[in-house]
Formats: sequence, C-alpha cells, structure tokens
Amino acid sequence: MTPTDQLSPSQTLTVAETAVADLGSIVAATLAHSPAARTLLADLEGEQHVPETSVQDYYQRNRDRFLTPEALRRGIDPFGVTAPQDFVPYTHARDSITHELRRAAAHRAFFDWFDRARAGVEYAVGHEHPGDPSHPDHEHRH
Repeated sequence: MTPTDQLSPSQTLTVAETAVADLGSIVAATLAHSPAARTLLADLEGEQHVPETSVQDYYQRNRDRFLTPEALRRGIDPFGVTAPQDFVPYTHARDSITHELRRAAAHRAFFDWFDRARAGVEYAVGHEHPGDPSHPDHEHRH
C-alpha cells in the first residue's frame, strides 16, 4: 500500500495481524483508512537519520538474525563458537538494517504525533474505544 492510495467509501482495507500487533489497533486502523496518516508516516520515515554506528551496533547485538541458511541448517549457536562464514556479511545486511531502524524511528515519531493529536479528544459516552486506557472501562466491547 502506498501513502497516496485513494479508497472509495465502499472499500474496506484489511490490516495484517502483524501490523495490528506492532502498531496497536487504533493506529493500525488509522493507517488502514487514512491516506493522510499513511503519507505522514512515509514522510516521517524519510526524515529519520540512522547513524552508521547504530546500524553496526544492531548487527553485532542481533547476530542470530544474520546467520546464513547453511549455518541455520547446521544448528550454529550465533552467540557461541562461530566462523565469519556463518553470518551474512555486514555489507549485505546494512541496507535492510538501516531500513528497519528508520521505520522503527518513524513509528515512534508517528506514535508521538498521534498521542498529541488525540490528547484533547473526548468520546461521547458509549462510544469510547475499547482499547483506550484513559477510559475507566477500557476493556468493554461494543
């Protein structure tokens, strides 16, 4: 899905379960139904700077994510005795790590914006979102 997708009123977007788990249901629904929210998130992602040292640190701390298929088949413990050929080289992993860290930073920036944007919202009685922790009965269902 691109930020500029236009939906007709009769179209329903589905949200992947992983997106709901990663983003939370309120944010996932907002992104699913608002081209403006998707555009903002894409813009925020483009604005994020990820230092090279952060990318290198991520690669070193998450060695298990960069085992080669052969090392996985052999059952190599990424935090035990390994050889350099057991891992995808940093130069091959760098771009995907940078993308992942940039996306995570954009999500944090979007969550901050979203929290500020809805800070003053008051829901009509009976129409509170079931997942809104500011509501005393936030576990109710519609």
